[in-house]
Amino acid sequence: MLTIWSWVFLLLGAATCALIAVDVRRRPQHMAIMNVTWPITGLYIPVLGWWVYQKMGRAASADESHQHGDHEHHGSHHHHGDKPQWQGVFVSATHCGGGCTLGDIIAAPLATALGVTLFGSHMAGHFLLAFVAAYVFGILFQYLPIREMGEGSPRRALVNAIKADTLSLIAFQAGMVLWMMIATPLFLGGRMEATTPEFWFMMQIAMLVGLLTSWPANWLLVNRGIKHAM
Repeated sequence: MLTIWSWVFLLLGAATCALIAVDVRRRPQHMAIMNVTWPITGLYIPVLGWWVYQKMGRAASADESHQHGDHEHHGSHHHHGDKPQWQGVFVSATHCGGGCTLGDIIAAPLATALGVTLFGSHMAGHFLLAFVAAYVFGILFQYLPIREMGEGSPRRALVNAIKADTLSLIAFQAGMVLWMMIATPLFLGGRMEATTPEFWFMMQIAMLVGLLTSWPANWLLVNRGIKHAM
């Protein structure tokens, strides 16, 4: 039964990702990195991710922008600068989650294929490799929009990216690790093998848990002015 549910949610996640990807091609995001982030968000928030994208991230199409004008706003999905702070913080969390998720998707098969261990533990080895990959992509996802906005030199942009994303990334990964430590013995027979649909279903849930645990960190960073709400 778990296998069936795993395939159902993984396919729904893939469909949500594809649907958002098609839509962002027609409605490019103001920040280019969000054209990647929103489809990734759909991977771990099946179906509901489409509603979240429409509510908090969907940009106006070229035709709509021309029809309504640059200074006229009709509906929340046409203009996001005036969204409530909780929504801006949530989108910032998805931005962090995009880099983390991409890193985890790349690291998990590598950890399985290479048999990475830490202190003799396959699970700990997986978590270490996943954290390193997630950190690299997370910082990259933060660095690119900072450079896109022209805020300082490449070095300054990198420093600001590290300041803005480290805490939220750690919070995201902590949520993922917590869930996988629970799910691995309960549902995966004690082994984290990135070759089964059950593993990826548990990772899908872990990414959602990570999004939730990173929300308070993003709220703190935004309130302190270290990170911008999106």
